[in-house]
Amino acid sequence: LDKKKPDVERMLDSIETAMKIGGNSMKILFDNVEERGYNQDFFCSECGVKIKEVTPRHFSFNSPEGACDTCSGLGYTLKVNEELIIPNKNLSLMEGAVQPWSKSGGKISGQSVQLLTLKNVAKKYKFSMNVPVKKLSEQQLEIVLYGNEGFEGVIPALEKKYRETKSDYVRTEIEKYMTAQTCPTCEGKRLKKEFLAVEIQGKTIDEMVSMSVTHLREFFESTDKWIHTEQEKNIGRPIVREILQRLSALENVGLEYLNLGRSAQTISGGEAQRIRLAAQLNSQLMGIVYVLDEPSIGLHSRDTEKLINTIKDLQNVGNSLIVVEHDESIIKSADWVVDMGPGAGEEGGIVVFEGDYKELIKSKNLTAQYISKKKKVSEKKKYRSGNGKAIEILGAEENNLKKVDVSIPLEKFVVICGVSGSGKSTLVKNILAKALSRYFYNTKDLPGKHKKIKGFEHVKKVISINQNPIGRTPRSNAATYTGVFSHIRDLFAGVEEAKNRGYTASRFSFNMKGGRCEVCQGEGSKKIEMHLLPDMYVKCEACDGTRFSKKTLEIEYKGFNIAQILDMDVRLALRFFARHPLIAEKLKTMEDVGLGYLKLGQSATNLSGGEAQRIKLATELARKSTGSTLYILDEPTAGLHFDDIRRLLLVLNALVDKGNTVIVVEHNLDVVRDADHVIELGPDGGDQGGYLTFEGTPDKLKKDKKSWTAKYL
Repeated sequence: LDKKKPDVERMLDSIETAMKIGGNSMKILFDNVEERGYNQDFFCSECGVKIKEVTPRHFSFNSPEGACDTCSGLGYTLKVNEELIIPNKNLSLMEGAVQPWSKSGGKISGQSVQLLTLKNVAKKYKFSMNVPVKKLSEQQLEIVLYGNEGFEGVIPALEKKYRETKSDYVRTEIEKYMTAQTCPTCEGKRLKKEFLAVEIQGKTIDEMVSMSVTHLREFFESTDKWIHTEQEKNIGRPIVREILQRLSALENVGLEYLNLGRSAQTISGGEAQRIRLAAQLNSQLMGIVYVLDEPSIGLHSRDTEKLINTIKDLQNVGNSLIVVEHDESIIKSADWVVDMGPGAGEEGGIVVFEGDYKELIKSKNLTAQYISKKKKVSEKKKYRSGNGKAIEILGAEENNLKKVDVSIPLEKFVVICGVSGSGKSTLVKNILAKALSRYFYNTKDLPGKHKKIKGFEHVKKVISINQNPIGRTPRSNAATYTGVFSHIRDLFAGVEEAKNRGYTASRFSFNMKGGRCEVCQGEGSKKIEMHLLPDMYVKCEACDGTRFSKKTLEIEYKGFNIAQILDMDVRLALRFFARHPLIAEKLKTMEDVGLGYLKLGQSATNLSGGEAQRIKLATELARKSTGSTLYILDEPTAGLHFDDIRRLLLVLNALVDKGNTVIVVEHNLDVVRDADHVIELGPDGGDQGGYLTFEGTPDKLKKDKKSWTAKYL
């Protein structure tokens, strides 16, 4: 090229051609000495990795461009678990030690062929198929599970079948022997490795979403230190401002301990509601009416204060807030209180009071009596001494737990408390409950990380009662779940007219042909699919929503037909069936746990988490007690009035008096006061939590200067 008069057009043309031929990269030789490489893409000359472009969707695990190819952006893969393949090592191979072979009746794998092959392999490697599996050497077991030449092996065969099958049934059958394991390619980070190589200040996007909200806010507040040029400032500042606004909104609703990468399945209902509340704070809208349903669920009294401040902030911008709530501190800070009552169910539905808080205290209604302490929820005078035995959890370090050792005394009412995010649910649900279920019922859920748990032998069985719905369909209801309905159907089948017509108990079920209304198939309503809108449900015209056929409804017991019985609330049904001990016993326990207002036929999909939990509790209480049972409850007071909490505590204490142990994860201060033994985790949420800060009786907790719970007690 002529240096004095370079032909620019020709140069550009050559560069363009070179780029085209070289696939967006080219080399230029300067003076036949120095060689320099130029790329249009992001390219690493050392390892040859090449990224065409970097856009926001490449950092999303929901987009195929960014998601890890091995796990499709889930962060985990399903792997066959050896322990689930041979759960009982005392059986021999011929006795059916290999569970998938013996269980599925040969549907999953051609077991007879595999057994024959295995017999030949056993001869060759000199091991017997008639001795218990535990007596085989590691090498021999390896051959059975992973195969060798001539024999495929149980696990490879199952994995191959899982990959190739088109049948959903076979796939779910095989999944019973699989557990989720962190994806080996992305190590649970869910993105392709090339996009995990993009860093800001030495941090990848995965490291950022793994930080707690507080730490992430601190990181973005220090941006001035590393954003230097004008151009960087113009690009970065508005984005950083938006990020900080959203993070501080999360902090204000008491979620500073969460990290942004937390999966939605592990977030509690109360947390989810507060995340939505934080999103509203950012929108800066005004003149809106917000309706909040018990936002304080799952909140420690300290975090409830933060929540109240957030609600006031929304109010100060010019919005109105209607809050349905039982929490004393939220009632105190309200400008106007409406109290519904006087009872529940049929006995409720009347406005018994409206006015401000000062007037409420002076009134004589039930809520006022509890707030002014004229009535008390807990009247405990002395604490039980238990039986001297305990379950010990050693070295618990799942999520944010810091290798804590916790001892849970037996035959006592034990409460586990601490601020939100301090690790209570992790300790009780993820470690203790799962380990106990595995020990007693051989479940496949692996407990969280811990060294070991001692003292299983002191307990006969474990009953873990959570807030998951009791049924996923409208066909499931309180009466069917507790088993009351089958006894009621037997009564109807015994009526003279029913006998004459030859009706059996199944005639009175809305799930069976014959008795149910065939127009709506016993649903009581018909679904009308609306395009682009949510489905509509309209009452079935044929049965008028009763779910039963006309013929079935002609049979009456003491003047009531089956549909009218399902429409009764528990309290009324208890009086109606007083002479039938089997039915009355179950209804009585439902009333004892504060469900007297519930209609027997109320569908499971319309029950709150707290109601579902109390129906499960009532079902367990109605069973004959064997003693030495461990009950685990997660926030059973969710959605309960002071009076209902008092009744629930009576029920739980009655369980302990029968020689059982009750463990409750709870924030409610009345429940903490009522405990025989309190275990507090803390001192804060998230990274700052996970330590054991107190264990002992509630009266000692009150004197603890460092405890957050003590402050409010």
